[in-house]
Order: sequence, then C-alpha cells, then structure tokens
Amino acid sequence: MNTGKKQKYLENRELSWLKFNGRVLEEAADKSVPLCERISFLSIFQSNLDEFFMVRVGSLYDQMLADKNARDNKTGMTSKEQLDAIFAASKTLSEQKDNVYRECMKQLEKEGIECVRFSDILPEDKAYLENYFTESLLPLLSPQVIGKKQPFPFLKNKEIYAVVVLGSKGSDKLGIIPCSNEVFHRVVEVPSAKGRYILVEELILHFLPLVYNHYTVKSKSLIRIIRNADIDVDEAFYDEDLDYRDSMEKLIRTRRKLCPVKLEHSRVLDDTVIEKLRKELKLFPEQVFFSESPLELSFLSKIQDALRGKKELFYEKQVPRLPASIDGERSMISQIEEKDRLLSYPFESMKPFIRLLQEAGQDKSVVSIRMTLYRVAKNSQIVEALIDAAENGKEVVVLVELRARFDEENNIEWSRRLEDAGCRIIYGIDHIKVHSKLCQITYKKEDGIHYITQIGTGNYNEKTAKLYTDLSVMTADKAIGEEAAEVFQALCLAQLMEETKQLLVAPKCLQNKVLALIDGEIEKANAGKEGYIGLKMNALTDKVIIEKLVEASKAGVKIDMVIRGICCLRPGVKDYTENIRVISIVGRYLEHSRIYIFGRPETEECRVYIASADFMTRNTTKRVEIAVPLLEKEVKERVCGIFNLTLRDNVKARELQSDGTYLRVQNSGVELNSQECFFRLNN
Repeated sequence: MNTGKKQKYLENRELSWLKFNGRVLEEAADKSVPLCERISFLSIFQSNLDEFFMVRVGSLYDQMLADKNARDNKTGMTSKEQLDAIFAASKTLSEQKDNVYRECMKQLEKEGIECVRFSDILPEDKAYLENYFTESLLPLLSPQVIGKKQPFPFLKNKEIYAVVVLGSKGSDKLGIIPCSNEVFHRVVEVPSAKGRYILVEELILHFLPLVYNHYTVKSKSLIRIIRNADIDVDEAFYDEDLDYRDSMEKLIRTRRKLCPVKLEHSRVLDDTVIEKLRKELKLFPEQVFFSESPLELSFLSKIQDALRGKKELFYEKQVPRLPASIDGERSMISQIEEKDRLLSYPFESMKPFIRLLQEAGQDKSVVSIRMTLYRVAKNSQIVEALIDAAENGKEVVVLVELRARFDEENNIEWSRRLEDAGCRIIYGIDHIKVHSKLCQITYKKEDGIHYITQIGTGNYNEKTAKLYTDLSVMTADKAIGEEAAEVFQALCLAQLMEETKQLLVAPKCLQNKVLALIDGEIEKANAGKEGYIGLKMNALTDKVIIEKLVEASKAGVKIDMVIRGICCLRPGVKDYTENIRVISIVGRYLEHSRIYIFGRPETEECRVYIASADFMTRNTTKRVEIAVPLLEKEVKERVCGIFNLTLRDNVKARELQSDGTYLRVQNSGVELNSQECFFRLNN
C-alpha cells in the first residue's frame, strides 16, 4: 500500500527527466561544442520538451482527473504536486533556453547570419517585405475575428498563430491567424544583406494592420499550444468493427484533437487577453509560458544549411566503418557460424547486418526470416530486404509494432508494403507493446535445422544507427536460437513467454531474473567476496529493481551505472546507496545501448547481457523485451571494455550527486571523451 512516504534515495521520474533535458541544454551552452551543433542541441531541447508535455504532462492531467489522491510511488507527490513542480522547473529551463538562444544568435552574427525582427529591418528592405507580404502571404492567410458567428477556432498542436487585440466601436475583439502553411517558407531572406533572415510569423505579426484594416490593432503576439497526446489505444480506441491498422489510424486522428496542456506566447499580452485564451483553451495560469526566443526552433536547420561551407562550425565528419573482424567478401552466415559477431553503432556500420538479411533472402537453404520492427527508417533497406526475401519465396514473418508513439503512420505504411509483398504481418499482443529487437533466420542443412539469431539494443533503423550508440550481436548458438524461436512462436500465438533458460524476456522473465542476478552478487558480498554490478541504460524507474540495488549497496556490492536520462535512484546517500555511482553522458551521439553486467568482468562467473530494455516498469513488466547473454569470450570482453571506457569519460559525463544534482566529472587525468575514443578505436 502506498503511504506517500518519500525515501531520501528516491527521485521523482518527471523531475529527473527535466534534469536530463537541462543537460541537453548545457550542450547548447557549451562553447567547446561547434556553434552549429550547439543550435542543434537547442532544437533538440525544445522538441524533447514538447514531447514531454504531450505525453507525460498529459498523462499526469488524466491521472489527476481520475484520482486526485494518486501519488508517485517514489516521492509520495500527488499528480497536482508533480504538475506544479514540472511547471516551475520548465519555466526556469525556458528562461535558460532564451539566454542560450540569445548567445548563439550573437555568435551567428559573427559568422554573417542574423535572424531579425521587423523592428531591426533597414528602411530599404521594408518596401520589399511589404510587397512580399501582400503578394505572397496575404492571399494565403485565413484571418478570423472571434465573435458569435466566428467561434474560437481549433488550434493545431505545435503550430504558430498570430493573436491580435482589435479595437472597434464596441468592445475590443480578438483576432487569430494561422502562421503555418505548407506553401509558406518559414525563413524569409532580407534582400539588402546576405545572411539576414526574418521568420514568416514575424512578418505576419508586423503586417497585421493590413489584414485587419477596419480595426485598430491594440496589441499582438505569437502563440503556440501543446496538446495532450497520451492515448491508450487498446483501452480507449480499439474498435471491434475495425482491423487493428484502421484502429491505429483512428487513434492518430483522435490524438490531434486532444486537450491543450500548454500555451506559449512570444510578446507580452494584456492579462485580459491571457485570461480569454486560457478560458477558451481550458488552461490554468501555470500552463501559460512566455518565451523571448522563437516559439519553434526547427528553422535553425536552415541556418545550419547556410553555413555548411564552414566546417569548423560542425563536428568533424565521422563515417561508420566496416568491422575489421568481418570479411566483406565472405558469407555472413558462415562467419557467424564460426563465432558470434558484435556490431557497435554508430562507430561501426550496420551494413553487415543488412548484408546478412540480403544473403538470407537469396540462400536456398534458408526457410524463414522472422523479425520484430518498432521504429524503422523512412527509406528502409532492412524492410526492402524482407520484401525481396518474401518475393523470393521465403517465409517472412514480421511483427510490426504499430504503437511506436509518433511513428505509427510510418509503421502503418511499411506494414502495408510488407503485406503486399507476401510477408505475414502480426501486430503483437493486446495491452503489451513489443519493444524487443529480435531477428531470426532459420535454415536447413544436412544435419538438421539451424538458426542465426540477432538481438540488439536499438531499432532496425539505418538513420538512428548513425546517431545512437547501440549494440547488436549475431549468433549461431543453438540454445539461444531455439529459445528465440519459442519467443516468435509465442508472439505468433499472442502469448507471453512463461519461462526461459537463456534469454531474459519481459514481461514475465526479465525483472525476476534480474533480481535473482542481483541477489547472486549480494550473496557474494555477504560471503566476504567482491560483488559487482555494472548497468548502462537510458532510464531507471523500476522501484522493485531500485530497492534491490539499494539492498545490494547496503550489503557492500559495488555498483556502477551509466544512465543517460531518468534516474529515480540517488547514489551516495549514507546508509543506503553509498556503494552506487551514477553518471550520465550527453554528447554528440545519443547514448542508447543497454548493458547488464553481474560480477567483476575479469572473473569467470561474470554474466554479461545486452538488452532492449531499460529498467523502467513499462519495460520490465508491461512490454515484450529481450536481453541476451554474451557467451563468446571475445564479445563479452569487448562489451565490458565498452562499459569500462564509458565509465572513464571525463569530458561529456556528469555525475549524479546524493542531493539529485548533476556535476560534470572532473579529475586530473587526461581528457577522455568516450564517444570520440570509440571512433578512434574502430578506425
């Protein structure tokens, strides 16, 4: 039973995530990062925050309405208390973002790029811009004056609108104009000086008097809203009369109309206007945010494009290499039969895995290819290889998880193409997302059935394989192959694995086995031996595992964790987590690989896994996830080496303190940027 009691070593999930996004913003502020990469981090910060409000804030609002007494199981905070804390922290971060944006813009001016407001426009440009507005923009605008015959319009999620207070003979009126249009160019070049730009919404805002020429423009601003996007498709929108794919399309349409959770404005507005907007949008005062910087920052990519010729403003180009351990001329299947093969993205190329799929599609001995797909690239060579295999007569079974949030439309389209090519498509299990990264090739030789099994930490996505750090192991091990075949059999029957011997398979055979592995290290410590746990993942929120890690720390087990994002456990708390160290690395590449190590890497009994699962309750008990043991000594040692080198990072690593703050790692050793080091080691 939840008492609402807060343990001093526990952290709120949402506030921990906001600290992570603050670390992203730190990269945008870091002058050692190339300027054009800094503005990328600014854009990432904003898109991260948008999604956080759409999903997590939306979910908390739903929770608050359903049960106002519901509490976070780690800090005892009610939904309302969490929301209040989120809004306060978000406003602080937004102010910091404005400061970082302002500083980046100053630096861009030195490079000949300037993004201006109309008040900064030179006289000789004003006539040109007015003509551009009247000829190219005005005919495409859809202005509205709010009144009895023109009710308050539906405002689209994340789109920018100009809002104007109009003086008339009677009472003041409110006007609204959408500033987004597929025909508009967001960035308009000012003709008198190369590299001088104005945003289209600023242009529209300035020329509002030409639109509302029968009124007096008393005040004006730009606004943008964020809508709730948190929908449970299985419970809320599953329609027995529709097939699953059609249900997902219905979900996407519905999501676009969910209630607002945030209002942003870029000019100071009269309180009465804010009140009117809040009333129409059904928002509380704390959900209104003021921003000095533009409300949407994706336009920064256009500025980057204008500066491509200045290589010093970007990271040095790094190209994933083909692993030296893999022969590009020999059969992939035969090489994997010899020994397990590991790929480390983005330092190594995904091409060997794609070549494996292409080879399997042509190999006469191959009977079937089975794969789980969660997020795939827009132009996916992997999916094309599956289509070719099906057209060559292979049995191709693909579980396409349509519930990959915000990737549903892409997955729906790929599922149709795969189905049209003759692949067998399944959609997984009701109420359980399939998040595992599992591929299996089944082939027949004279001595019987054989398997090539691939299990990874990241999606089958060629684009993210160049941006995310992930691991992928390919093995011909019979025991792993047979158990992976059982996993696919269960998925095809919409069932869950009840027991496993080799793999850790959530939701029923991962959390319990992880707990048992931690217990094994506790037993070592209690016997006077050295217990050790090393974990690398995106997030740690599973309270059951957290409490077991605390128990291990209290027993004297040394625990090192590399957790990029949310971490609900505070290390270094006296009598609880004194033997735990947590670092977060935010750098050029998104840290995404999951590694579990139980036992000192140099010992025989050390168990090492790579996995698709973070230690979040949603991953460990509510999704199909897979962790695979690394059995080959060479692969096992290499992954332990990757983990240990990451722990030594003193350039991009921040260490979590016992009070919940993060401080950059500082020591007297030689500077070590682990991501840069991995590229050098693989080249």
